Amino acid sequence: MQIREDRIAVLTTLCQNRILVMDGAMGTMIQRYKLSETDFRGTRFKDRNNDLKGNNDLLSLTAPNVIKTIHNDFLDAGADILESNTFNSTRISMADYAMEDLAYELNVTGAKLARECADAFTDKTPDKPRFVAGSIGPMNKTLSVSPDVDNPGFREVSFDGVVAAYKEQVRGLIEGGVDLILIETIFDTLNAKAAIFATQDVFEDLGITLPIMLSCTVTDMSGRNLSGQTVEAFWYSVRHAKPFSVGLNCAFGAEHLRPHAKVLSEIADTRICVYPNAGLPNEMGEYDETPAMTSAHLADWAASGLLNITGGCCGTTPDHIRAIVDAVKGVPPRVIPKANHQMRLSGIDPITIIHSQISDAAEVAV
Repeated sequence: MQIREDRIAVLTTLCQNRILVMDGAMGTMIQRYKLSETDFRGTRFKDRNNDLKGNNDLLSLTAPNVIKTIHNDFLDAGADILESNTFNSTRISMADYAMEDLAYELNVTGAKLARECADAFTDKTPDKPRFVAGSIGPMNKTLSVSPDVDNPGFREVSFDGVVAAYKEQVRGLIEGGVDLILIETIFDTLNAKAAIFATQDVFEDLGITLPIMLSCTVTDMSGRNLSGQTVEAFWYSVRHAKPFSVGLNCAFGAEHLRPHAKVLSEIADTRICVYPNAGLPNEMGEYDETPAMTSAHLADWAASGLLNITGGCCGTTPDHIRAIVDAVKGVPPRVIPKANHQMRLSGIDPITIIHSQISDAAEVAV
């Protein structure tokens, strides 16, 4: 427990002094191995009667050396923060592969693999400590949008069910030794609220508190997520969690994500973390943006004072991360603005009610 508290203190200090860099795309790197169905099954699951190829989180159990090699490649490129290979490791998401009962084990193991790699690099370079963020994805079910166009009130999952699944995941990640909880690729804010609630509930149960990182993904150029919120409305919806950082990932490349990150940077009284894709995917679903292109965009972001933490999402490789590390080296991190306390509310759009408006409303009521 004390060791984890010490790491968090070091992480907080580092964030005050420089821009930290996360790793790149686990899925992109796994695809480069061109693994077969047999590789995904390993010996433990060789007799399963359903297809397992594509269940990337399962590789933590069946091909741990592949996952560790990918982690090490990103660390060697200069990443400060590793994400565990647990993006889909909830009971709800694992139901696609009839592997619900593996959820807890996948989180413990995924976290331990990243922890082992991070600690080994920290031992080699004590002046550059490495950290592990427990990756929590958005699930494959949404609480805000009905999957049935003829029944808008229908939901495949309940809030309580989503909370229970996330609690199991968070417990596993903590047991595996993560330093942070990363709730990422948030396309449905209600799912994120369930993840936040679950995380804080587990903290209370275990008597431990870790930093929480929140990362939204926008689904169109207007800057809204799938549940319809602008990034400003999203921030007002989750600010109560007092996250270690808030930001954006996935979606577009840095060029198109910049205006939305700028909005968030201007209003959020916490650290900003943005890790974009390597541009937009081409017609083959691949990413053409080179490390030099991605890093040039993020160098501009850093010079403009938009970043505290950065990194890469879909399509980004160790070469991208290495270029990003070089691009932000020596650039001071964004200065966190002081909170301007007002009544701020949000649906899909934000609203700020200033004191004079409240006073005027009270006079009219009288």
